[in-house]
Amino acid sequence: MSTREGDEQARYTADAVARRSYGKLVAFLAARTRDVAAAEDALSEAFASALIDWPRNGCPQNPEAWLLTVARRKTIDMFRASRRHPSSSEELLLIEEALAAPTQGEIPDERLAMMFACAHPSIDAATRAPLMLQAVLGLDAKRISSAFLASPTAMGKRLVRAKEKIRQAGIAIRVPGVEELPARLDTVLNAIYAAFSEGWTDPTGADAARRDLTEETLFLSRLVVTLLPNEPEALGLLALMLHAEARRRARRSSEGEFVPLADQDQSLWDHAQIAEAESLLHRAIKMARIGRFQLEAAVQSAHVDRCRTGAANWSHVAELYSGLYSLTGSPVVLINRALAIAEVDGPAAGLDAMPDQSADPRLTEYQPYWAARSELLSRTGAFPEARRANEIAIGLERDPAVRRFLERRRSALPE
Repeated sequence: MSTREGDEQARYTADAVARRSYGKLVAFLAARTRDVAAAEDALSEAFASALIDWPRNGCPQNPEAWLLTVARRKTIDMFRASRRHPSSSEELLLIEEALAAPTQGEIPDERLAMMFACAHPSIDAATRAPLMLQAVLGLDAKRISSAFLASPTAMGKRLVRAKEKIRQAGIAIRVPGVEELPARLDTVLNAIYAAFSEGWTDPTGADAARRDLTEETLFLSRLVVTLLPNEPEALGLLALMLHAEARRRARRSSEGEFVPLADQDQSLWDHAQIAEAESLLHRAIKMARIGRFQLEAAVQSAHVDRCRTGAANWSHVAELYSGLYSLTGSPVVLINRALAIAEVDGPAAGLDAMPDQSADPRLTEYQPYWAARSELLSRTGAFPEARRANEIAIGLERDPAVRRFLERRRSALPE
């Protein structure tokens, strides 16, 4: 292998470990210092060191352990040199001992404990899930803000305040006792799903960071189910994610073009994942504690059943969305409900059921709202209005394949 090839391999390894191990290492460090920001800063410096050291000296046998050792040393340096400095040398010694890397076995995976810590009641409710996405899964404020319909600047400020709260309050990074779970579980599940959704936007798996994100969130979801096998919403979330993941390969044609659900090649679906999703959903429903993720999984189940059998079930889908809206109050749910109503009662009824964009400014920047509105307007014959809505949707869409799909729809609209 040439020097150049060795350098490229070292950089590739550093990048891969960064994607795969970021949350695990941040959680390990923060669990011992209760300072999320310090853990992130130290790990960022460790990754920067790896990009210099590994091309020069070769990749270490255990890259993750190497990064942890460097990050541990940098964390201690930060505590000594900054305002994070403990009030006594005894406290600093305790932190140094707590940060000591394990000498045997795997580095403990404490991401789930970190997520439950981020869901602590003393942290602002609106910031808990975004904090998990950044601290545990490594998403930046821009990506997180889009998932929660907020501006990147506002989201960044929220995250800084939340990390400071963990440090000042000395919030323990651990999986809470049974009595504490109800107040925290929903937020943990919301964060896992938001991160999964971000990874799901890369259907071909070409973006390694997003592909890893999907794998990580499925891992975390299974971990929650193992920890809490009698929590129906944990089962419902895993069922929902498996239903979505099962159709990944069918969402793009061989030429890379977007394929709507109704047109997908079902032979490309992962039917084993669908069967597992159905089993999980049935287990959850039997517990008779219906929640958001169970209803969303039920919607996906209904879509799969319709595609497989050809039997129209849009009334059932609309009912599921009505129940979901009663739980969440989400305008996104109303958009999907309106599309289902349009299949039952016609596009005019669907338009009447759409949320009012003027009453909810967040919808102004939400691409699916404009795409759905364009579709319903075109079906009523309001082609100029449909074209305008479609153009807004095109301007908001990040995925080139979906943008091309919307452009084809626009071209098909009569002048």
